[in-house]
Amino acid sequence: MTNEKFSLRARTDSFGYAFKGLRNLLRYEHNARVHLVATVVVAIAGFLLEIQSWEWVVICFAMGFVWVTEILNTCIERIMDYLSTEQDPRIGVIKDLAAGAVLVSAVTAVVAGAIVFIPKIIELL
Repeated sequence: MTNEKFSLRARTDSFGYAFKGLRNLLRYEHNARVHLVATVVVAIAGFLLEIQSWEWVVICFAMGFVWVTEILNTCIERIMDYLSTEQDPRIGVIKDLAAGAVLVSAVTAVVAGAIVFIPKIIELL
């Protein structure tokens, strides 16, 4: 590991790489587009239902949790596909575990959303 000097240019470039990665995620991963639609719908609902600051914290963490697991799942899938183009049950298990992590995060986000939004919706009725 080299000890490079701090460079503002390198830090700026790293943001560019990160945004490029997010663009690729949205361009090539169908599930990421589903997450994007869900994120927009939840954000709009949060504004319309005037959720409180602490509720925004819950919602933001839930959405971030889903996005992070989706990104990591995509990374794991791509690495596994790079390592072997052949069907391998061991790789299948790894990919299934990563997909399971996304499922757990999505269910967690739905539960958090229900806790925040259901009382607001009941108030409207």
